[in-house]
Amino acid sequence: MFYQNPQGLVRTLIVGALAYVALVLFLRISGKRTLAKLNAFDLVVTVALGSTLSAILLQESIALAEGLVALALLIAAQYLVTFLSIRSQRFASLVRSEPALLAKDGRALEDAMKRERITHHEVLSAVRANGGNDISDVEFLILESDGTISVRLK
Repeated sequence: MFYQNPQGLVRTLIVGALAYVALVLFLRISGKRTLAKLNAFDLVVTVALGSTLSAILLQESIALAEGLVALALLIAAQYLVTFLSIRSQRFASLVRSEPALLAKDGRALEDAMKRERITHHEVLSAVRANGGNDISDVEFLILESDGTISVRLK
């Protein structure tokens, strides 16, 4: 079973191309922040955009217009969350995690590492990626809000 009917293939090509173009336009209009790797909400929106595009492409029961409205809704929700985050520190703290200090002055902060579920192997990997050899080379090491690890060597 390679395909059900030729109309399905044509629909996928046409709707896929139009949905893709519309999504790119929506993302350009909404700005760089929509796909930024900044917090959990950004990740949710990015995954939801991909899932919605997939549904538009593969489910004939979803009309192109309905799919485009869904994409626009996700992007509008992302815009609203970032708009509110900029204007309200309280709201921002609800949708964004704060950076966590994991090591300072050559010593790992074990409690912080446990709380953030970061292993010594991950810490050492980040130290090596930044030119260090060991935790003793670290002035400070921070788990950023986007999940990356920032390292400043002594």
